[in-house]
Amino acid sequence: MKKIIIFGGIALALIAVLIWFGKKNSASPVKYETEKAFKATIVKKTVATGKVLPLEEVEIKPQIAGIIDKVVVEEGAIVKIGDLIATVRVVPNEQSLTSAKGRINSVKIQLNNAKTQYDRNKNLFEKGVISRTAFEASELSYNQAKNDLSNANNDYQIIKKGSVGSSGANTNIRATTSGMVVEIPVKKGYQVVQTNGFNAGTTIATIADMSKMIFEGQVDESEVGKLIKDTELEVSLGAIEDKKFPAILTFIAPKGTEEAGAVQFKIKADVTLDDEHFIRAGYSANAEIVLEKKDSVLSIKEALLRFDKKTEKPYVEVKTGEDTFEKKELKLGTSDGVNVEVLEGVTKDDDIKIWNKATKETKENKNN
Repeated sequence: MKKIIIFGGIALALIAVLIWFGKKNSASPVKYETEKAFKATIVKKTVATGKVLPLEEVEIKPQIAGIIDKVVVEEGAIVKIGDLIATVRVVPNEQSLTSAKGRINSVKIQLNNAKTQYDRNKNLFEKGVISRTAFEASELSYNQAKNDLSNANNDYQIIKKGSVGSSGANTNIRATTSGMVVEIPVKKGYQVVQTNGFNAGTTIATIADMSKMIFEGQVDESEVGKLIKDTELEVSLGAIEDKKFPAILTFIAPKGTEEAGAVQFKIKADVTLDDEHFIRAGYSANAEIVLEKKDSVLSIKEALLRFDKKTEKPYVEVKTGEDTFEKKELKLGTSDGVNVEVLEGVTKDDDIKIWNKATKETKENKNN
């Protein structure tokens, strides 16, 4: 009797398993949603990182070496051409000063000798003893000696004071252009060096026209070939949120520089400012550059794409019947990262499978 009960239980269990498998096999297959291709405008962009700088920036340098005696302007001040920036106190070189004094004494000796000859020849000429030519020669020597003494005295004053008389032409550092003083790297007491053919000289101040700003940034070598001068850009600044400034690309460097293993090319663009925001020199900025634009082209979402494991060619599956799909290889064009242009493979009437997205009914059946 016990054996009959055991075998009966096993038989009932087998029947239950068979019924479960039958229900599972009779369930409808997974149904996928579909989507059609559509017309869209696709814009491919790149972002260049950099900063905004004044278009015109001038460094003011001294014409004589010395020590800063006084700085009369502050950073941010608006100046015009000729406005006083700072004054320099000359610290004369002892060797040069001694040499200048020696030249004065030497020229004085020559002047005294020339004057003696001139006075003697003048007296002889008046008596008719010498010719006019001889007299004029002595007169010329005398005048040259006076001029040499004047020059020697001037050189001595320049070495000692930095200028002749009280003009202060060299010791007064003045603006050579109009604009805003954006930087003063020196203070009172700083020693400065004059600009000459062998030395750039010490910068006293930097003046810039803040109404004309440019974007200066870098782009990768893979994208620089697609850039075209006079292209419109949009520049966004890290210091000003939710605001983009229009700009025009004006310069693309003909030579790149290697940075961290990648070759970068410098670009510049004229930025159009507004009256609402004051743009400071050196703000970090990003520029969005349109590399390619396609208007109203047949497109699909990139999420619909798959790639063949062997050929690596893109494809989609197109619905051909009830729950049946056919593989279609595609020829693609421009992509913006979300949508991609379709050149060949599907039409706007095709129903394209949405991968890994089943219908609500299928999900409900699975849950049950």
